[in-house]
Amino acid sequence: MDRYPPIADHGLVGDLQTAALVSSQGVVDWFAAPRFDSPSVFAALLDHDRGGYLRLAPEHPESTCKQLYYPDTAVLVTRFLSPDGVGEVLDFMPLSESGTATDRHTLVRLVRVVRGTVEFTLECRPRFDYGRAEHKLELRDGEAVFRTDGIDGHLQCTFPLERDGQDVRGRVTLSAGESGGAVFTVCAPGGEAPEAVTVDGLTGHFTRVAQFWRDWLRQSRYRGRWPELVHRSAITLKLLTYAPTGALVAAATMGLPEQVGGERNWDYRYTWIRDGALSVRAMLDLGFADEAIAFVHWLVDRLREREGKEEPLQTMYRIDGNPDLPEETLDHFEGYRGSAPVRIGNGAADQLQLDIYGEALYAVAQSKELAQQATAEGWRTVANVLDWLADAWDRPDEGIWETRGGRKDFTYSRVMSWVAFDHGLRLAEMSRRPANVDRWRAARDAVFDQVMERGWSETERAFVQHYDDDVLDASLLLMPSVGFIAPRDKTWLSTLDAMDRKLVSDSLVYRYDPAASPDGLRGSEGTFSLCTFLYVDALARAGRLNQARYTFEKMQTYANHVGLFAEEIGPSGEQLGNFPQAFTHLSLIKAAITLDKALDAVNGR
Repeated sequence: MDRYPPIADHGLVGDLQTAALVSSQGVVDWFAAPRFDSPSVFAALLDHDRGGYLRLAPEHPESTCKQLYYPDTAVLVTRFLSPDGVGEVLDFMPLSESGTATDRHTLVRLVRVVRGTVEFTLECRPRFDYGRAEHKLELRDGEAVFRTDGIDGHLQCTFPLERDGQDVRGRVTLSAGESGGAVFTVCAPGGEAPEAVTVDGLTGHFTRVAQFWRDWLRQSRYRGRWPELVHRSAITLKLLTYAPTGALVAAATMGLPEQVGGERNWDYRYTWIRDGALSVRAMLDLGFADEAIAFVHWLVDRLREREGKEEPLQTMYRIDGNPDLPEETLDHFEGYRGSAPVRIGNGAADQLQLDIYGEALYAVAQSKELAQQATAEGWRTVANVLDWLADAWDRPDEGIWETRGGRKDFTYSRVMSWVAFDHGLRLAEMSRRPANVDRWRAARDAVFDQVMERGWSETERAFVQHYDDDVLDASLLLMPSVGFIAPRDKTWLSTLDAMDRKLVSDSLVYRYDPAASPDGLRGSEGTFSLCTFLYVDALARAGRLNQARYTFEKMQTYANHVGLFAEEIGPSGEQLGNFPQAFTHLSLIKAAITLDKALDAVNGR
């Protein structure tokens, strides 16, 4: 068992309220409960000794591991191949039938042998509350109960368990055709014990979970060239969505580094307005309207809550809409491969990031059906935001990348302010609602004129990151897709050329150069996978189809073995940052759809 397996060496399972990572060695080394943003139960990925894990795998010295998803589902299959036999562990989480928030969550690990004989070893070493809470073990009748003041963990197996201090171990030998399993359930302290575990019961859970995911995916309208890649991204976005509210978390994890050994280690288990808003278009394009509508309702609720406050939105929230995300460090955790500090909470929540208003209005306006559902009260809330933005759009802010080096006049923030006014004007006309249209139109046009004048660098012959320098910024790859500039305008094509020279490395795209534009943090970072897919989208819109397709196909080689992406790609092709990242997967969907349409148009389809 590697102390710290590669970040990419994992698959994701979940129940639409929380999620777990399972390594290809059969180790659950990340699991927080009862919600995505709750304290961890297993966190060996952040500290092997103090974080806790649940391992179920053979001990055979010649065993090799393979991992895949059961087709069209979120059931993860980890296969172990040895001279003695071939065994499999199927990991999945049953879903709540009601879809309401619950404190009870179950991770099922179904074991079966398909050839020969395989001996599996189980180790369960939970470390509650990020390893800060002591637990007491109760072991009886084949069930282990780990009790703390805040949460209980129940482990039930089809084979005997033995005490190992306050943890447990177990062994089971199975032959071809035989099955067994382990079920780990968390619940409130003193909660009712789960029902007894049987092989038939575990198999029934598997059948129901697999059927849920197949039924859900059947709604997809995607008929393009990359169905497996796009559908895996769609399932990943669904897994990262908190069903009780419709909020999308940025990633399943916290603290995974953008540079191994560096300090860029953030908690991504929250809902960014930006990420969620841009997911609306991706889900609508694929045919998943329920998810898109749920997020827009969540978004409007956040706007309504803050009416009359200094700023209408925070950059991010907890999945239930709670705005409190105080940032602190877990000094007792060493971090992934020594990457400290490990942070929980996120101090960027209070930053001023004006682009989020453009993304919010973009989300609301993405379909007539969504816009027409807006009540008179909901429209007044949206109109008030635009009235506020008409006074605020020209302020310096921290920008999309949440820099901690001071506020600047970021070009992307201005572009998205233009988007907010442009979509607000369209919504007002379409819905025939009262609005300060003359003021909004004047603000929209003023933003446009300012960006064209001050956001353009004659030195670089490109649009740049902010008005005080000539640094390029990959966030501006969204300019044509949001309608700010025509995708084949000569100034935009010149910007693409400049980005290709300065930000692109073997088809991979850096978001910007921290050395040229200090962001207040030490260290470097990898290329941003999000930006690479935005680059594909921009190339396709510009008619550079051979380059777009080659970049897209090459990017697929950086996906992990089950089609998942972290935030970044390192210099040796390793995945870095929190995993898997929603923004990367939604931009993959966007790039695939844009490229499909462009290729179809050329081929006359």
